Amino acid sequence: MGMLDGKVIAVTGGAGGIGRAACLLAAREGARVVVADLSPQGANETAELVRGAGGEALVFAGDLTQAATADALVAKAVEKWSRLDGAFNNAGVSGGQLGQGGRRVADWDEDAFDRAVAVNLKAVWLCMRAELKQMAAQGFGSIVNTASLAGLTGFKSTAGYAAAKHGVIGLTKTAAIEYAPAVRVNAVCPGYTNTDLMKDAFARAGDAILSRIPFNALAEPQQIAEMAVWLLSDRAAYAAGGAFTVDGGYMAG
Repeated sequence: MGMLDGKVIAVTGGAGGIGRAACLLAAREGARVVVADLSPQGANETAELVRGAGGEALVFAGDLTQAATADALVAKAVEKWSRLDGAFNNAGVSGGQLGQGGRRVADWDEDAFDRAVAVNLKAVWLCMRAELKQMAAQGFGSIVNTASLAGLTGFKSTAGYAAAKHGVIGLTKTAAIEYAPAVRVNAVCPGYTNTDLMKDAFARAGDAILSRIPFNALAEPQQIAEMAVWLLSDRAAYAAGGAFTVDGGYMAG
């Protein structure tokens, strides 16, 4: 019996990395999965992997920094399966991906800062807004947001990213208080993970990063997905408002 048997779970950023790992794991645990991403090709590839493993998947492609798109994501899940049991708001973009790698706060481009906040914070709020309305009407649900260690403390060269991820944790805690106990809201805070989002940082300072991690290795996307799927499940029934680190001990030092 799977942790998510029969549940309908939406995952944003599902085209790769942590999002793809979460889609595959959720399906293996019995969920019907909505794979959402800006990239139709990547979302379809993930959906095919889910189906190939015997799961059910629905693809949703669109820009979730737009309110109508976030609303449509929830509406599509409900139209297909009549409810939304859980959502993993995971889509994100790093400073390195926006061309700001190595830049201090005063050196970030305004457009890049705006994009970092739009993708990493505003889109999370827009998705949460739609999800919370649906889940509150149902009387049940669970939401997990991807924050970061950069949402818990300062990191060099991450201005827009860190600002947004701190905001994600604030949103998570506020929603957890407002919607408990019917809807549980939590955040997962990955450490350095082997995804495209971290390639720039690791290329610039890989040895220094590994020296700070007691495990002396990057996380794999599956390891972050395991925490997210557990938080979405009924096994985490008393977890609310938490920011759960999965970082190989980085923050313990």
